[in-house]
Amino acid sequence: MTPPDLSELPERLSRLHELALDLSWTWSPGREVFRRLDYQLWKRTHHNPVLMLRQMASAVLERAANDAAFLAVYDRALLAMDATRVTAVGHARTFWHSQVKTATDEVVAYFSAEFALHQSLPIYADGLGVLAGDHCKEASDLGIPFVGVGFMYPQGYFRQRVSPDGWQQEVYEHLNWEDAPIQKAQTRDRKPCVVAVPLGTRTVLVQVWQVRLGRVRLLLLDTNLEANQPWDRELTARLYGGGQDTRLQQEIVLGLGGVLALRALGLSPAVWHLNEGHAAFVVLQRLRDMHASGTSWEEALVEVRRTTVFTTHTPVPAGHDAFPFHLVEQQLASCWGSMGAERDDFLALGTYDNGAGSQFNMTALAMRSAGAINAVSQLHGVVTREMFEPLWPDLAVDDRPVGAITNGVHVPTWIGRDLGELFDRHLGAQWKDRYDDPAFWAGVLDIPDGELWAVRQTMREHLFRFVRERARVRFTEEDAGAARVVAGGAMLDPHALTIGFARRFTGYKRPDLIFRDPDRLATLINNPRRPVQLVFAGKAHPADEAGKHHLQNIYRHALDPRFGGRVTFVDDYDLLVAHFLVQGCDVWLNNPRKPLEASGTSGMKAAMNGVPHLSIGDGWWAEGYTGDNGWLIDGGVTGDDLAAVDAADADALYRLLEDEIVPKFYDRSARGVPERWLSVVKQSILTVTPRFSTRRMVKDYIERAYAPAFRRPIGSNR
Repeated sequence: MTPPDLSELPERLSRLHELALDLSWTWSPGREVFRRLDYQLWKRTHHNPVLMLRQMASAVLERAANDAAFLAVYDRALLAMDATRVTAVGHARTFWHSQVKTATDEVVAYFSAEFALHQSLPIYADGLGVLAGDHCKEASDLGIPFVGVGFMYPQGYFRQRVSPDGWQQEVYEHLNWEDAPIQKAQTRDRKPCVVAVPLGTRTVLVQVWQVRLGRVRLLLLDTNLEANQPWDRELTARLYGGGQDTRLQQEIVLGLGGVLALRALGLSPAVWHLNEGHAAFVVLQRLRDMHASGTSWEEALVEVRRTTVFTTHTPVPAGHDAFPFHLVEQQLASCWGSMGAERDDFLALGTYDNGAGSQFNMTALAMRSAGAINAVSQLHGVVTREMFEPLWPDLAVDDRPVGAITNGVHVPTWIGRDLGELFDRHLGAQWKDRYDDPAFWAGVLDIPDGELWAVRQTMREHLFRFVRERARVRFTEEDAGAARVVAGGAMLDPHALTIGFARRFTGYKRPDLIFRDPDRLATLINNPRRPVQLVFAGKAHPADEAGKHHLQNIYRHALDPRFGGRVTFVDDYDLLVAHFLVQGCDVWLNNPRKPLEASGTSGMKAAMNGVPHLSIGDGWWAEGYTGDNGWLIDGGVTGDDLAAVDAADADALYRLLEDEIVPKFYDRSARGVPERWLSVVKQSILTVTPRFSTRRMVKDYIERAYAPAFRRPIGSNR
């Protein structure tokens, strides 16, 4: 078979490559285009249409170009894509242009160290990136003039492999950029966009790449240019790689380089949104620019604060990046000449002691420089106001300027295909436009139980086919032993109650809490009439040895004969795996140490798919639990005796499973339908979907932070 020359696609399909390069296909009719083209190739390429087109036989494309049914889907996808590219008149149809009514060419610039858009672009590690990616997708849907700024990591985050004894092994692979949905960004005179960033006593060149996401552009910074020194070419090689010195240099490149890239591309932000403290050096470059134009330090800082939004995600003091002053002084040496006497004033913005002595703290810098600060859940807001008390020592806790905008997820991205079709039949296609309307979702209660149950069973079957296929590949292509195949899910029962746990493996998330009493758990799992099985997935940070030990413990339990093959660990967790898990499990488990979960979003995705949440009352679940839409784990023990807390929470978890969850799941009507269970499923969908969607979340950002900056008086000084 001859692969096609992408410049010579059939004329009727001449825009197919353009469609593949615009990641709005991931939640639009474009997805069906690539599934229909060649479904087996679609699966083999892990749903990557750019790679598909490079491998596809020309004959397949010729047949598609003469297939009327396929062409109807293709044309519909192009119409959807083109609708995001219109100007002036078309803008009036979006939420932003009907509600904010701005006529400026300014944008919201959204900075994040990671973005999770699709598995074909592995520039994300965990929840921070998923949140950033979903924020961008919703910004496109709502018509916000929005530009994301991050890194183009050639090695991305690591691929995970697990050794026979369960130890995580990190594998870094260079991304073949021809197989990814990216292009080099060009300036207005059609030249590659390259900016020079001052770093230490040298200058580092930064190439800017672009990703298209409907109405949104994502700019990705890359230092892997031949003109740079070898060590500088490695700065953006991988996500969260290297030591403290590398981390600081990366954050300088993101902040300073991101501002310079926007300027070079002729983009003028009205709002600068910093997603976590990694991006706080944006403030420095903006102050330098204004200082160079003659603006005083005081005036410049006022303007920076008026136009800066900061979102903090970390409720643990040690999780906020902080650097020794001598290191900051060294890496910003080239910047001080333009700062003059204000150098000390800038350093003072970041000065903070989080318990390890006074250092330059990136979160403190962002908080002192932002006019709008928000945590990512209501409970996280309380924790953050208490944790950063030294920034506002004279203010009462409730008066400290940290609000809360609870996270959400992009509903069209995460709702399973089968469930979406069920919504189409019973709610109408408008559910895709009204998913933040609580009243609308009451219609879920009228969906016949039998139909909903059939869809939920189908989604579970999709999960098991996926897991078993991965186990088969490990066995046949990677010479994995039989034990690893068992641990990978080969013996799962497609009809058993399936509990999912998928997230970053680290101590405070307590991934092995459910194994605290293995005999009690084994009795529960091996009940012949009411079996239970557990599916785990997730990565530990390469430097988190404790997290790796937690992962190893889970893997060893998956090999334990006491559990009869009903515990599995799915390796190399990514967005593709996440989709199958949040859609295909029956219950979503989350048991962090309260209050160390800032928000969490995987449980939102699961709940919207009819997978009720079983969680500690932390993060978003503290405000999302209604009493009948899932279950709250509460052992009733708090304090510093962590063993006692764990024991009480584990007991509470077992009791919920034994007394409520398992009985409801297996209590079937004469028609074989678990009606009591589906009552919880329906409440889960209708209560979580509107309240915890990115549409609600981004509208909150528009109202509280974005729109006020755009609605300044005409002619006012920026």
